[in-house]
Amino acid sequence: MNKIKKCLVFATLCFTGFSMSAQNLNELKKKYSGEQEVNGTKVKTSSTDITKFSDSLKTIDSSSLDSDSMTTIIPNPQVAMAVSYYPVTAGDVYTLGFAVGTTPITYTIPVDSTYKIRIANMGVINCAGLTYLQLKSQVEALVLRNYPMGGVQFVLTTPSTFLVNIVGEVEQTVIRNAWALTRLSTLVKRSLTTYSSIREITIESADGSKKNYDLFMAMRKGDLSQDPFLRPDDKIIVNRAKRIVTIDGAVERPGTYEILENENLKELIEIYGNGLEPLADTSRIEITRNTSGEKGAGKKTYLSKSDIDSNFQLESYDFVTIESYSDFKPVVFVEGAINTDVDTELESSTRIPAPFVPGEDYAFFARRNKSWFTATSDLSKAYVIRDGKTIALNLNPILYDSDYYTSEKIEPNDTLVIPFQQYFVSVAGSVAKPGRYPYIPDRTYEYYIGLAGGFDKTKNSWESVNIFDINGKKLPKNAFITPECTITAKTNSALYYFNQYAPVITTTLTAIVSFITIKTYIDSQN
Repeated sequence: MNKIKKCLVFATLCFTGFSMSAQNLNELKKKYSGEQEVNGTKVKTSSTDITKFSDSLKTIDSSSLDSDSMTTIIPNPQVAMAVSYYPVTAGDVYTLGFAVGTTPITYTIPVDSTYKIRIANMGVINCAGLTYLQLKSQVEALVLRNYPMGGVQFVLTTPSTFLVNIVGEVEQTVIRNAWALTRLSTLVKRSLTTYSSIREITIESADGSKKNYDLFMAMRKGDLSQDPFLRPDDKIIVNRAKRIVTIDGAVERPGTYEILENENLKELIEIYGNGLEPLADTSRIEITRNTSGEKGAGKKTYLSKSDIDSNFQLESYDFVTIESYSDFKPVVFVEGAINTDVDTELESSTRIPAPFVPGEDYAFFARRNKSWFTATSDLSKAYVIRDGKTIALNLNPILYDSDYYTSEKIEPNDTLVIPFQQYFVSVAGSVAKPGRYPYIPDRTYEYYIGLAGGFDKTKNSWESVNIFDINGKKLPKNAFITPECTITAKTNSALYYFNQYAPVITTTLTAIVSFITIKTYIDSQN
C-alpha cells in the first residue's frame, strides 16, 4: 500500500511540475513580450525591459560561455536540486506532494520576500538562509509527523529570477537578470571598461550592508569566496582601478594587471607574472612610464635584479619589459627562394635573420626550418657566403637522405643563399611571341619554339637557334631542354637585312646622284 501511495504522489508531482513549468513559461513570455496583467488589466511593459532581456539572451553564445555560464544565466531546476548549496530564494516555486490514505495531495508553495512558507495546514517554516536540501528535510519531517505513511515528496519547480543593478565604472548603468546560481563574475564581465577594477568590486545587499570582492583572486587562485552568488536586490558597484600596469617579455604570464596599493615590481613579477622564465635577463629590465601630465611621461628607466629585490615602486600605466637571453642568440642570414609564411605564395626574394645555437651545423638547421623551402627553391645549388667566400652546400641530401651528414658548422653572420629554380623556359629572338613558357620534361627546342608561335621566317633562316642552360652553357639543338634554359632564334635572313638597309642606301645614292647632276649642270652654265 505504501508503494502505491508513493507512485500516486510521484505521478501527481510529475504532472504538476509539467503544468507549473508551462505556466511559468507563459508568464515569462507575457512579461517580456510587452504585456502583463495587473489586477485583471493588461498593461504594456516598457521597451527598455524588453531590450535588456533581449541583450542578456544575445550574450549567450559559444564564444563567450564560461564552464558554468549556461547554468548561471538561465534558471535550471535540475541543476539547482543537483547541488547541495542552492539557497532558497524569494520567488522560488516548490511543489509538495503526499498521500492521505489513498488520496494524493499536492500543494504549490511559492516563496515571497518574508521567506515564511505555509505547509498546508500543518505549520509555517521560516526558510530564510536555508538551502534547498535543508528546507526539504524540514518539510518532509513536518509532513511525516502528521502523516507517517504519506510518502512525502518536495521538489523545486521553478527557480527564482531576480534583477541586479550594476553601477560605477561600467560602460553604462544596467539592470540584468540573475538567479541564485549566478556568480558575480558572470554578470559583471560584459560591463567592465578599461579602467574598471576587478580587485575591488562592491556588492550592496538588500539590507544595506556592503562587502568588497577580488575577482583576480577568484580567477587566479580559485578562491570562489571572492566570486559570490548574487541575491535578490543586490547592487553591484564597480570601482575604478587605481593602478594598472603591464608586464611583457621573459615572464610566465605576461599581461596587463591591476596591482594593489602595497604591491610593486617584485609582486608584479612573482605573483602576477607568475615568475621569471629560465632565460630571463634580470640585468636588463626596462620600464616605460606612460602616466600623462607628469614630468617623466614617456621616459624609459633601466633596472636590474637589485631593483626587484628592493621592490621598485611602480606607477599606473607603467610598461615593464624583461629581456631574455634567447633574444640575443647569434644569427645566420637566410635569403633567396624561401617563404616563412606558409599561407602566401613566394613572389620575390626574401632575407631574414635566423637565430641558431652555437655549435649547430647546417644539417640540423636546414631540417629544423625545412618549411621555409618551396617548389621554387633550388636546394642543390644552395651556398654559404662567409667572409666574402662562397661555400657550396647541397641541401637535397641533407633534407631527404637520413644517412647523410655534413660537418659544416654555422658561423655568426653567415649568409645562406637559396637560389630560385622556376620551371620556365625563355624563348627570344625571331619568333612570333617571345616570352617565358612552362617547362615540360623531355622536350627539345622545337616544342618551345612552337609555343612561341614558330619562327619568324622574314628574320630567321634555316631554323637557326642558340640554346643556353641556367649556367650559361651552350647546348646542341638535339638536347633536351632543362628548366631556365634560354632559346634564342637567330636573326640571320639576308633578305631581312637587305630590307633593313636598302631604303637607307637608296636614299643616300639618290642624294649623291642628285648632287652630282646639279653640280654638272651649274658647271656647264659657266
